[in-house]
Order: sequence, then C-alpha cells, then structure tokens
Amino acid sequence: MASTRAAIRYAKAILDLANSKGVAEAVNNDMKTIAQAIETNTELSTFIQNPTTTVEVKESALLEVFADVNGVTKGLFHLLFENKRFEILDAIAKEYNKLFDENNGVEVAKVTTAIPMDAALEAKVLAKVATLSDKKITIENIVDPSIIGGFILRIGDNQYNASVANRLQVLKRELSN
Repeated sequence: MASTRAAIRYAKAILDLANSKGVAEAVNNDMKTIAQAIETNTELSTFIQNPTTTVEVKESALLEVFADVNGVTKGLFHLLFENKRFEILDAIAKEYNKLFDENNGVEVAKVTTAIPMDAALEAKVLAKVATLSDKKITIENIVDPSIIGGFILRIGDNQYNASVANRLQVLKRELSN
C-alpha cells in the first residue's frame, strides 16, 4: 500500500513537471512504453525488482534500454536512483498514464469478453459507450474465457454485466430459491 501511495506521489510530481515544460504527452508515451516493457518482459521486471542489483546498475541499464525517452523521464530515473525506489517504476508509469488521461478528459472503458474483440465489434462498443459518457473514451479489451460469452463493461465505477456466466449464476440463484 505504501508503494502505491509513493507511486501516486511520484506520478503527480512528474506530471506537474512535464506539464510545466509542455512535454506531458511525450512523457505519457514514455510511461506507456515503460509499463508495457516491464509487464511483457519478465527479465526486465525481475532485474528492476532484484534487491541485490545496485541502483547504479539499474539506472545505467534503464538509461540504456530507454535511451530515446524524454529528459523528464530520464530525470525520473535519476530521482529513483537517488531514493533507491526503482521497484515502483512500473506502478509510477501506470499511475502517470491514469493521471494524464484524467487531466485530458479521457476515460478507459474496460470490456471483458470471452474471445478477443475484432475491429468491427470494438467500433460498435465504442459508439455505444460514447452515448454513456461525455468524455473521450478508449477501450481496453480483457479476454476471460470463464465468462463463456457476452461481455462485462466497466466505465469508472459503473459496471454492466451481460455475460453468459452471470446469467447462469442468476438463473441458478432463482432456481435454488
């Protein structure tokens, strides 16, 4: 929990700095790249989390791996080096993306489906979701075969569950009463 609060504080500070320098969008792209790299590359994730690796080695490796990032992002690497907090880099990157989207009126709609959505279905969902919110919407597709069919739509705190698994659960409850 403490690392999440720390990640939020770092993300807010980096966003403020990036906004003041006019590079918030470039830093957002850097943070998306960093979060995706850490999430998909287990070697990088393990390297960052490894407590026996010195912070000097971590900083130089990250500066090499992410050589083309913005100066503000490089400043974050140096700040994490000074504070010995590289293990929360992934959380900082994700928090920055959330804060950046909030500041720019972008809302993420998470759509859980049993199979990956194709472009046509994604366009239909995006059109329907746009009627529910006045913000700019981006869709994040989560694939979960356990819902059997249908979908689960989550926008902010609101959730609409139209999954086959949910309908079966409701039917089971009705029949057991």
